[in-house]
Amino acid sequence: MTEAGGSNSALGDDRRYSSRVDEADAELDQTLSDELDKVNARATLGTAPARELTVRINDAAGRLAAGMSGWTWGVAAGIGMTWVREDSRGAGLGTRVLAEFETEARRRGCTHVFVTSFTFQAPGFYERQGYREIFRWEDVPVPGAGDVHFRKDL
Repeated sequence: MTEAGGSNSALGDDRRYSSRVDEADAELDQTLSDELDKVNARATLGTAPARELTVRINDAAGRLAAGMSGWTWGVAAGIGMTWVREDSRGAGLGTRVLAEFETEARRRGCTHVFVTSFTFQAPGFYERQGYREIFRWEDVPVPGAGDVHFRKDL
């Protein structure tokens, strides 16, 4: 953790404030989320708040074999995380979990879905499922890799 007192003129000389740089901060994350929810609600009057959307696929023993988590808000859906257990890859679970996510997003009134995938993850999977690349950040998170952003109209 690092503490700073605001004495650098480039950062501001107001000594009424102090800074703290740290690792995870669950309290800060919750406060930021709550405050941004208020801003978003004012900017999108008449639109229901964002809702989480998850899909879980368990194997016969009840263990997680694949999963997806994301959100829906207004007419948009976003996928935050997708994972298929290594010994279950190639069994169509990625396609199944994505189809179930998209079905629920449509049911909630969404017209499109956004997702990102690093080049070392699964961009080809999303392209095969009808997602189109809308932009890419090169050299993220390491040189030679890319952060690929996709969209699919439902």
